[in-house]
Amino acid sequence: MEQYRGTTILSVRRNNTVVIGGDGQVTMSHVVMKSNARKVRRLYDNQVIAGFAGGTADAFTLFERFEAKLETHQGHLIRAAVELAKDWRTDRMLRRLEALLAVADKNASLIITGMGDVIEPEKSIIAIGSGGPYAKSAAEALLDNTTLDARQIVEKSLKIAASICIYTNDNFTIETLE
Repeated sequence: MEQYRGTTILSVRRNNTVVIGGDGQVTMSHVVMKSNARKVRRLYDNQVIAGFAGGTADAFTLFERFEAKLETHQGHLIRAAVELAKDWRTDRMLRRLEALLAVADKNASLIITGMGDVIEPEKSIIAIGSGGPYAKSAAEALLDNTTLDARQIVEKSLKIAASICIYTNDNFTIETLE
């Protein structure tokens, strides 16, 4: 799965809480264009949280399509994700969109790709974007070795990623579902 440069999105699920957080940096090549972008959003009457890595306009298009799928399928996350992935892979216009989505509700966490993939992660951790591997490593260590809650793990892991990845900053947007 391609790791898009310019962002870090991390989701952690612990106990009855799921959290998605992301940094605010938008880059073009090696230049920071914006430092306070909101790459994590609440969808479907605040019942779903989603974050993106990749092209901003592409991601907003996908958020709109995904929310429409959630409406069509009465908020059933997995069904909406599968339907979006099918459309994304087969529709000529959508096929050109370059982004990854990390989505979660109270019951499931998923990565949705333009290749038609809907992936449920191991260990309830999703990490996408250029800083994703750093954030994922930190989150796995914190999950295995601390009693921190999901939000604290996301915050600490994103800080670690921001200290390593030049395409990630420490201006975070973090959303929680309990």
